[in-house]
Amino acid sequence: MGEQLSIRIKIGNREYPMKVSAHEEGMVRQAGKQLNERMKSYKEQFGIDDPQDLLAMVSFDLLIEKLKVDETVVDNDQVTLEKITHLNHLITQAL
Repeated sequence: MGEQLSIRIKIGNREYPMKVSAHEEGMVRQAGKQLNERMKSYKEQFGIDDPQDLLAMVSFDLLIEKLKVDETVVDNDQVTLEKITHLNHLITQAL
């Protein structure tokens, strides 16, 4: 699994200790940065000061985005499978 690093990520007004693999550190730090940026944006956009409310809104929106991406991946996989099946059919006919 590789070397584990102990890091601290600040989200809102709290710091969270984490153990992450060395190759994931950058991604984890970027996730924390983006989360804080989105919380700041929602605070400014909606005038919400409660960190828990901001985290809930950001979490909900991120999950919606993830579900949309997952749906797109499934759709793309289906299209790819259909194309491969069609190509296999054409190859079989040609032989």
